[in-house]
Amino acid sequence: MPDNTLTKKTWLDKFLDGLERVCNKLPPPAIMFIYLFVIIAVVSALLSLAGISAVNPSGEVVSIQNPLSSEGLLWFLGSMLTNFTGFAPLGLVITMTLAIGMCEESGLIMSLLQDKLRNIPPVILPFVVAFVGTVGNLASDTAMVVIPPIAAILYIGAGKHPLAGMICGYAGAQAGFSANLMIAGTDALLQGITNTVLDGFLGEGVYAVDTTCNWYFMIASTFLCSIVIGAVCNLVVDKRFGKYDMSKSTVEVKLDEISATERKGLGLAGLALLAYIVLILIGFFFGPLALIDDAGKRQLVKSPLLSNLIPVLFFFFAIPGLVYGFYTGKFKSSRDVNKAMTHQMELMGSYVAFCFFCGQFNALFNWTKIGTVFAISGANFLNGAGFTGFPLLVCIILLTGFINLLVPSGSAKWAILAPVFIPMLMMLGYHPGFIQLLYRLGDSPTNAFTPLSSYIWVTLGVAQAKYDKDAKIGTLAAGLFPIAIVLQIAWIIFLGIYMILGLPIGPGVGIALPSELAYVAIG
Repeated sequence: MPDNTLTKKTWLDKFLDGLERVCNKLPPPAIMFIYLFVIIAVVSALLSLAGISAVNPSGEVVSIQNPLSSEGLLWFLGSMLTNFTGFAPLGLVITMTLAIGMCEESGLIMSLLQDKLRNIPPVILPFVVAFVGTVGNLASDTAMVVIPPIAAILYIGAGKHPLAGMICGYAGAQAGFSANLMIAGTDALLQGITNTVLDGFLGEGVYAVDTTCNWYFMIASTFLCSIVIGAVCNLVVDKRFGKYDMSKSTVEVKLDEISATERKGLGLAGLALLAYIVLILIGFFFGPLALIDDAGKRQLVKSPLLSNLIPVLFFFFAIPGLVYGFYTGKFKSSRDVNKAMTHQMELMGSYVAFCFFCGQFNALFNWTKIGTVFAISGANFLNGAGFTGFPLLVCIILLTGFINLLVPSGSAKWAILAPVFIPMLMMLGYHPGFIQLLYRLGDSPTNAFTPLSSYIWVTLGVAQAKYDKDAKIGTLAAGLFPIAIVLQIAWIIFLGIYMILGLPIGPGVGIALPSELAYVAIG
C-alpha cells in the first residue's frame, strides 16, 4: 500500500485505502480469470435454460447460449487454442516488450533520462505524461503498453514514484481514449457503425457522417484530459505513493552525469532513429504506406502505416537501442543481443499464463452473448424510461460507462447500442455525430479501472517485475479510480458548456440535426 501514514487521512484517503484493500484480495490474474470463466459458464447456462433473450433493434432475437451443452463443449474444444493464440494483447505486448527492452538492456533509456530528462519540473510532469498518453492513443492499444513503462522512468528522473507515473500514463492512454489532436482509427471504426445504422434508419445513402464528425470536440478534450488527469495525479495519486524506495527496483537507476562515450552513443542512436523516421515518411508520401483514396489523395486513417504500426514501432525502438548498445560496448556480439532479449522474456512468464486464461474467458463471454443481451436490455430500459433533455444525455453516458466495465470492447458496444441510441435521439432532434460522441464520453473514463481490460494486468506485471514486487491490482485501482471519476464528471460538465455555447463538435457538425435531415428523421 502506498505510504500516506505521515499525514492525517482525509475521507478520500480512507475510501481509496478501502478500495485498495478490497481489490488486493482478488486472486492472481490467471486464477481470477479461471474463476470468472467458471462463473460465466454456470450463469449463462442457467440463463439459457431459463430462455433469457433480447430483441435487437433490427428485430433479431439474441439468445444467451449454453456453454455446458454439447454445442458449447464442441465450441470450446475447437477454439481453446485459437482463444489463446488469437488473443490480441499477447503478440502486441511481447513484441513491444522486446523492442523497448532492447533500449533498456542497452542502457539507452537510462542514459537518455540522465542526460536529457532528469530536470523536468516534477509539478508539470503528470500533465506532460497525461498529454502524451492521450495523444498516444493514435496508436490504439499500443499506447497502453508503451506509455506506462516510459512514464515510470520519467517519474524516477523527477524524483517521483514510478508506479504513480505508470498510473498517470495508463490513465492518459485508456481514460483519454476519445480525445486526440488527430483523427485516429477509432474514429473510422465508430463512424462506419454509425453510418450502417443510418442506412437502416433513413434509407441507404440518405445521410452519412464523416470520420471528422467528433474532431473539434476531441481536440478540446485532449487538453481537458491532460489537465484533469495531471491535476488528479498531482493532488491525489502522487501523495498516496510518496517517496520511492529505490531498493525495491530491479532496474539499475543512477542519475549521474553520463560519459562522453554515452553522450556520443545517444547522438548516433538519435541519427539512426532520424534516418528511420525519414524512411517511414518517404514510404508514406511516396511509397506503399499510405491509403490512396478515390481522388488519388494519400490518407493516414486506415493506411498500411497505421494498420501495421506494431512492426513499425518495433524497429522505432529496436534500432536506436542496438546502435547505442554496440557503440557503448554494452553489446559486443549477437550473443549479447540474444541474452538481452532472453532476459526480457524471462519477465513475461506470468503474463503468458494470464493471456491463456484471459483469452479463454473473453472468448466464452462473447460466445455466450450474455454481454450483448445485457447491453440491449439496458439500452431498451433507458429508451423507455421517459427521460428528456440533458438528464437523458447524462444517463446515456453513465449507462455506457457501466456497460464498459463488463464489455471493454468499444466497437462491440457501439454496434449493440448504436441501433437503439441513434434512432431514439435523432427523433429528439440530435445529430448522429453528436450521439456517437455521447457514447464515446461514456466509453472512455471507465476504461482506466475495469478489471476485465487485459492492459491493466499488463501494467501491473511490469510494475511488479521492475519497481515493486509487492504491488497488487488494488495499488493501481486506487490510483486510477479517482482519475476516472473526476474525468467523467469534468467531461459531462464540459459537454454542457459546449452545448450552451453552441460550438460545433466537428466540421459542419453541431448538436442539432440539420433542417433537411430533421424532416426525414422526425417527419
